[in-house]
Amino acid sequence: MTASGRVAEVFADAAVRGWMHAVPVSGGRAGVDVGVGADDPVVTASVYKLPLFVAFCRLVDAGDLDPREQVTLDPSTRTTGPTGVSQMSDPVRMSLRDMARSMMAMSDNAAADELLRRVGVDRVNETMRSLGLSSTRIVGGTSDILESLVADTGTRSPAEAFAAIGDNDSVVFPRGYDPVLSSATTPRDMTTLLSAVWSGAVLSADQTAFVRAVMASQIFTARLRSGFPFADVVVAGKTGTLGAVRNEVGVIEFPDGDAFAVAVFTRAARADALLPRADAAIGQAARTAIAELRKLV
Repeated sequence: MTASGRVAEVFADAAVRGWMHAVPVSGGRAGVDVGVGADDPVVTASVYKLPLFVAFCRLVDAGDLDPREQVTLDPSTRTTGPTGVSQMSDPVRMSLRDMARSMMAMSDNAAADELLRRVGVDRVNETMRSLGLSSTRIVGGTSDILESLVADTGTRSPAEAFAAIGDNDSVVFPRGYDPVLSSATTPRDMTTLLSAVWSGAVLSADQTAFVRAVMASQIFTARLRSGFPFADVVVAGKTGTLGAVRNEVGVIEFPDGDAFAVAVFTRAARADALLPRADAAIGQAARTAIAELRKLV
């Protein structure tokens, strides 16, 4: 069985529909990859924060944004969420670059939406087009996702909306699950973006190092990291979660210098908020693909 077939089996065993792509960044043969639906459009969920992060860093390189600029995020206006500033009770003052760090390391919705306001949706999409990522389209931030979720479920708050889509007896299919109606990309676009960033072709040396360090500090370990539970392996990733949608994209760096970009997108058959097997399938799929690529070095 091919590596792609084994990855497909991983998805089936976890009761998820999955799409993935993995490619060497360094240490592998050019033109070798492993994919399952690598060019199919998929919803980003919070993976949209990676294109936003890259666009932000390019503006810093161009001198159009000062990463040290201080911004106050007020609880009356900032976006809600389960992590970061979104969870704070009082106004929080922080720099733009620390907002970028919080957005990527812990998927901070409040920080992400403020950063998107500064960068602009159009600039994010222009950046992606300039890098040849024609299948990546960002239509808005987390607040937009939450507003559409409330509207699609006929509820009164994001909490009620998540409860509605987490009900296995519900027939609601929100726009956030449809790549035609929400921010979307492909697994190949994301590995192409990660490979370009890691190679230093997209950003200055300082901003490249910043991206790599920030993504390696991500706090979530149930997905890509679960496939590589070794202290000497660096997993630099960005997750995305929306109901049944669980994603993660990132770069896996081994102590011998080999590095691989991988993007895994899934949608579970069940709507439960906690599905450990679905999370673990992301790491297992990545490990299966990368094990094959390492054999081909």
